[in-house]
Amino acid sequence: MSGGIDSSVAGMLLSEQGYDVYGVTYRTYDSVKDSCISKETGCCTVDSMMEAKRLSEKLGYPHEILDLRDSFKETIIKNFVDEYLSGRTPNPCVVCNSDIKWGELLERADALGCDYIATGHYARVFNENDRYYLAKGVDESKDQTYFLYGLAQEDLARTLFPLGGFQKSEIRKMAAERGFIKLSEKKESQEICFIPDNDYRRFLTDEVPDRINQIGKGDFVMVDGQKVGEHNGYPFYTIGQRKGLGVAMGYPVYVVEIDAEKNVVVLGEKKHLQGAVFTVGNINLMKYDSIPEEGLEVNIKIRYRNQGTLGKIYPKGDKLQVELYHSASAITPGQSAVFYEGPDVVGGGLILSIKR
Repeated sequence: MSGGIDSSVAGMLLSEQGYDVYGVTYRTYDSVKDSCISKETGCCTVDSMMEAKRLSEKLGYPHEILDLRDSFKETIIKNFVDEYLSGRTPNPCVVCNSDIKWGELLERADALGCDYIATGHYARVFNENDRYYLAKGVDESKDQTYFLYGLAQEDLARTLFPLGGFQKSEIRKMAAERGFIKLSEKKESQEICFIPDNDYRRFLTDEVPDRINQIGKGDFVMVDGQKVGEHNGYPFYTIGQRKGLGVAMGYPVYVVEIDAEKNVVVLGEKKHLQGAVFTVGNINLMKYDSIPEEGLEVNIKIRYRNQGTLGKIYPKGDKLQVELYHSASAITPGQSAVFYEGPDVVGGGLILSIKR
């Protein structure tokens, strides 16, 4: 329970359905003070945790706050920093869901004797042919399966998503009808929980200042090798970035490649961002236990707000090769590629390299 509308209504629905509910809120990171407005910002504030506790009390079920700051720092934040220092663009929510949220929650559920865990994510779980898999939530504009593809079979077997069959508008209405007017109007948090100002460059500089200083400035080069300027250090750039480059070429240029070893950021035109073949590692399969040698046709999402591109995936040792039928823009190492058959999640993994 985050104190937000989705997890709160999930708790209400489960109580009404006859479940014995036990509320848990994570403390994963120390919230920060916004110097302009002198109040805590982000989704992990003390205020939001207290809101979750008060709601649980109103609904008549116990609640506790789990302090996970140490494990969160050692796993999620470390991975986030390491990925940027490796020249990749991480997706911390994917790692957090599988390693922290479900891992810690299942452990606590076992200690409490709970059969299931539940969250306010917009997703659904199905079971066919002895396989558990996710399917998109009914409200596809709120679907969160992209961030959940890393969940293991044992995670899915014990997970309930009470909101998966509803539209977001229905969830707001449910909260209002139950007397929680303020909650029904609450805005959603969109930022990374430990970077509420959305400035990951500031975060990296604060978190590992010595490493950032050691990397220092480097060269901007065009795809043909021509040096065209100086950048502030490769961790501060992401594939597809156009703004903030400080390079005037007379036409738009974008970051198309990052060479961490040489501290070089490669720029090119929009056409240079296109790609159709790439390799994916750290695979987690859901709907099937393997991918056939002849390949499997799926819809491939390379970022959360991406609609997906039709293509085929092929086994390649412990990795998968992805071949899109039509090229996509800004395929980014470190981000996730998630594979769908209609609304069903086949699986996903981390983008490792792109064939140019």
